[in-house]
Amino acid sequence: MFTYVGGFVLLAAILHATWNAMLHGNRDRFLSMTWMSTCTGLVSVIAIPFLPMPAAPAFPYIIASGLVHIVYSVSLVYAYRSGDLGETYPIARGSSPLLVALGALLFAREHLGLLPMAGILLVSCGIVSLALERGRVSTKGAAAAFLTGATIAVYTVIDGMGVRVAGSAAGYTAWMFAFFLLMPLVFISVRGVAALWTPLADIGRSAGGGMVSIAAYGIVIWAMQFGSMGAVSALRETSVVFAALIGRMFLNERLTFRRITACCVIAAGAICLGA
Repeated sequence: MFTYVGGFVLLAAILHATWNAMLHGNRDRFLSMTWMSTCTGLVSVIAIPFLPMPAAPAFPYIIASGLVHIVYSVSLVYAYRSGDLGETYPIARGSSPLLVALGALLFAREHLGLLPMAGILLVSCGIVSLALERGRVSTKGAAAAFLTGATIAVYTVIDGMGVRVAGSAAGYTAWMFAFFLLMPLVFISVRGVAALWTPLADIGRSAGGGMVSIAAYGIVIWAMQFGSMGAVSALRETSVVFAALIGRMFLNERLTFRRITACCVIAAGAICLGA
């Protein structure tokens, strides 16, 4: 994984931490996620005619991934209501490599060596340290973050298998992201149409976050053509370190020694998984 592909995955990690910080920094995260998803879906629909059509066997994966992404979006919003970016983000992102590695083993027959197994242990220890940090993450917040991690693992395994039969990573990505247009329907069903247009000040930032998210996950889908799902997912989750730094620099979040240590342990485990 430590090739030009790995370099692009690290770029995806930075981009992913960036758009999560943009989401967390908005006043209404449910509304912000809805506009991010709307922008992502519209751009994808516009791009579809200009991209190769994915092979027919890929469409069950596309549909499944698109629907799981909606569940992920709602879960992420709920998790961010309960804790800082530097607290909930590492739990959500750090838990997914373990589950991706397991899913890849069960469904794609990707086997783990000793170093990846050590990585799983490191990631687990880092997650437990964050989850047990006194007075930081509520029980509901931790549960929501772990649920988010589970949805990340599910759609990552689905996309890893789907892109390998699609014939076109770009085409697969665009069709999958088109399902993000379902997110406004979820929002309207909860709050109504009028709430979709307020506060107007957050719409531009949310649209920008949507563009960043396309690049971030598009790179990951592309990379899973060349490397194992567990390796790509794990290397991407080094974003927990970038998220902690972004939260400190731009969101005025406290960066405690314990949080720094836990993020570094998670990142070290992710690197072992990606080796």
